[in-house]
Amino acid sequence: MGPGGFALFETPIGACGIAWGPRGIVGVQLPEGGEGATRERMRRRFPGWVEAAEAPAEVGPAVAGIRALLAGEALDLAEIELDMEGVSEFHQRVYAIARRIPPGQTRSYGEIAAELGDKGLARAVGQALGLNPFAPVVPCHRVLGAGGKWGGFSAHGGAASKLRLLAIEGARPASESADLF
Repeated sequence: MGPGGFALFETPIGACGIAWGPRGIVGVQLPEGGEGATRERMRRRFPGWVEAAEAPAEVGPAVAGIRALLAGEALDLAEIELDMEGVSEFHQRVYAIARRIPPGQTRSYGEIAAELGDKGLARAVGQALGLNPFAPVVPCHRVLGAGGKWGGFSAHGGAASKLRLLAIEGARPASESADLF
């Protein structure tokens, strides 16, 4: 990948942003309430970076994958290379686990914490996902609270956006008794 930059691209749920650097994708921005708001959020996240009219060819597959996922295709986006420089080791471990959750399925913060070796890390898992710079490539929307509770979502629209992404994927909670929709 060439030098860093960012671009906006249309999806079925609105304008998303994507930023790239020499080692991969450095950030993705879900719609922020209109193209102008998404652009401004990208400018704040990546000050001094140049906006391109469109993403370069090597970023094209990531853009196509995100569009397809947001259109309801069951994609895991695992092939998208992410530049994790500056991301803590703990967050990287959480993001790796979240990336293995198949579209249409969910896990809980506690389940991810248990996979990390300490169920007591559930709150730290939630905090890591709240700082996820790669949504939906790192599908933090697929992670729920105990008993299928929605939990938080740091993207524009909060929990309503999380539920919208889960509905697009046809997700059902891991716990059959949980009421997501």
